[in-house]
Amino acid sequence: MRVLVVSQVFAPEPGSVGEHMAQAAIELAKRGAEVRVVTSRRGFDDPRLVFPARENMQGVDVLRVPWSSFGKTSIARRVAGSMGFVLQSTLRSLRGFRPDVVIVGTSPPLSSLVGEALARLHGAALVYWVMDVNPDQIVALGRLPATHPAVVALRFWNARVARAATRLVVLDDDMATRMRAKGARPERMSVLPPWPLDDYIEPVAHADNPFRHEHALADTRLVMFSGNLSTASPITTLLDAARRVTDVAKLRLFVVGGGEGKKRLDASLAREPIANVTSLPYEPLTRLRYSLSAADVHLVSLGDAMRGIVHPSKVYGALAAGRPIIYLGPEGSHIDRLITSHGIGWRVAHGDVEAAERLLRTIAVMPAAELAALGQKARALAVETYSKARLCGGFCEVVEAVARRHINAA
Repeated sequence: MRVLVVSQVFAPEPGSVGEHMAQAAIELAKRGAEVRVVTSRRGFDDPRLVFPARENMQGVDVLRVPWSSFGKTSIARRVAGSMGFVLQSTLRSLRGFRPDVVIVGTSPPLSSLVGEALARLHGAALVYWVMDVNPDQIVALGRLPATHPAVVALRFWNARVARAATRLVVLDDDMATRMRAKGARPERMSVLPPWPLDDYIEPVAHADNPFRHEHALADTRLVMFSGNLSTASPITTLLDAARRVTDVAKLRLFVVGGGEGKKRLDASLAREPIANVTSLPYEPLTRLRYSLSAADVHLVSLGDAMRGIVHPSKVYGALAAGRPIIYLGPEGSHIDRLITSHGIGWRVAHGDVEAAERLLRTIAVMPAAELAALGQKARALAVETYSKARLCGGFCEVVEAVARRHINAA
């Protein structure tokens, strides 16, 4: 089986999309597939990062093209990077490797164009891995109106790919509903959430945790947001609540990671610091078990307009670390259903600062044993339902089944 993966974002780029793409590619290679990846040579979030032009990553042949990422500071830069990647990845994927299956994600939004074209040109099957939904996200964020020609064109193209894909993989039921409305065929759709990075995450006791020692967190009740902070899923309500609880000496909020929203937060904190809020960059994957376990509670956000459009995968890292969750977002979403049905956290509506303040004060005085019990339930859920072995394995089984049918039909 020969598999071609086309994604602008790929490990070691920080963040969920690149790491999940890499883990799926590596697992397919371990199962005997010949896997080639075409990706960007520069970081998507930080274009100052430069990766090797070619490397073998645990059995995966990774090709990286230049001039395909110029940062995310403006729509013009994003479009220029996307177009550069689309053109170069198409040309690089047309020679030297004839795949049975093409896997394409949604970064950049025009990736589907590349995947559909390459599948047709190579006579290959197409697996469309929908990690977010555009142009819905662009419109919901107010960056372009629904009537803009670029939005209309992108909506038409992505709907066409959704209908044409041999197999469509979406992350939750809300996303599946949205994609069906675009014409995707239910019988060709699989719902598979992203998995936690189990190779790097395990619960670590506070007393044995170097991250807590380094940041002088002894006897501190720590709430943490870890990962990509997107403008699509703000944490403003919790930050406003944090300003109201500076009288609680042992309560702190750490925001660890990157993203467009993180850059705005850093600029805001530089102008007006919040005494109990600390902003930190991404932790290396080798230290992820320590940073995630340093928290007593994890914060996960989903914007009110983003249900079925984005899927915050950081929730699974919190589960794997064995920590309860504050969910900031709309009622009835997949995260709300997860924490409510399993009793592993709390929901706060965006804008309800008073409720957020009450919750922070409650968490500050909650007995450690009670928090630990919630964390144990979260960890059990991660192991039993949301493990890498189960979900990454499930994704690879979808790809393998698509490949078998395609090869047998050829």
